[in-house]
Amino acid sequence: MDVVKGVQKMSVGPPPAGRGAACLTCKGICSGFQPHSWRKACTECRCSQEDHALSSDVEDDRKMGQLLADSRYAHLTAKVKGGDGHRVYKRNRMIVTNPVVSRKDPTFNTITYDWAPPGLTQKLAMQYMELLPEERRPVSGTEGALYRRRQLIRQLPVYDQDPSQCHSLSEAEVKAMVQFVKSYKEEALGVGEVALPGEVGTAKENSAKQKNGKGPQEQASPEPTTNGAVEDNGKKSEYRCTGCKELVSLDSPVVYAQRAGYDKLWHPTCFVCAECGEALVDLVYFWKKGVLLCGRHYCQSERPRCRGCDELIFIEIYHQDADGQVWHKEHFCCWQCGQSLNTQCGCSQQARPV
Repeated sequence: MDVVKGVQKMSVGPPPAGRGAACLTCKGICSGFQPHSWRKACTECRCSQEDHALSSDVEDDRKMGQLLADSRYAHLTAKVKGGDGHRVYKRNRMIVTNPVVSRKDPTFNTITYDWAPPGLTQKLAMQYMELLPEERRPVSGTEGALYRRRQLIRQLPVYDQDPSQCHSLSEAEVKAMVQFVKSYKEEALGVGEVALPGEVGTAKENSAKQKNGKGPQEQASPEPTTNGAVEDNGKKSEYRCTGCKELVSLDSPVVYAQRAGYDKLWHPTCFVCAECGEALVDLVYFWKKGVLLCGRHYCQSERPRCRGCDELIFIEIYHQDADGQVWHKEHFCCWQCGQSLNTQCGCSQQARPV
């Protein structure tokens, strides 16, 4: 109860962080991000926080740390020194140094990736990166790094997991949200694992069987599955991507999702949200009814999302318009004057929420 009350006291909306950040969509038009009091948008151009890329490495790592904490993926986080038990994301960065061939003294070309799959050799990690479209590779200072940051904001909104980042929640709403977050961490949240085909599932499953008192000698003979034929040594001779159904190369990295079972794997470019089709940022996925979803689309498949403030709704009474879109009752209002859209105001049609 004390924790809930403490969170409730903070639930007055996030501070106006990022004020002045240029809009990536309205270049030359928006003078810089000016936060609305409750919408997740700029009052100057009405574009979203995502369009202004309002975050930093520190903020992103804190958000991811909070998301993965108290889950089976807590090992990807670390405690903050003096941070009252808070955890941050142990984001795996990769620095690749290549010699530059010239007649003069040798020089080196250094490339830094803002994120790379953890637990891999640099060779395998580079193979993974080379399978991604060049404009999606998270190389520091490039469009790929900016794309990753925007997807972190879009796919994993901090206000989908942290009540203190929501606008004026009641105590009952805070309780409902805390339980909702706890449930999806236990039942749906996952982080993909990169490996060569057949090199994750076998080891993981054998380890689990040994923990249950069943050694490898007690395992039944492997049987063919829809994912490929099985050789005599128990390793499949071919594998098919769960996404595109095409064969995968045995010497090329793929992505596994523990919650889906290790009989399934994906090409790196096929590990995407089934709803929006975007690559799952940092391989963070939510597994529901046999499909991969990003955090945004999983959460709004479980709870209604307000069209006005973009937050999930944790009360039973809300407004639904003729198009099926839902709103907190107080947020069904004109962008410009704030008057309810149930009545005609003198503002232009563009004053409706975006």
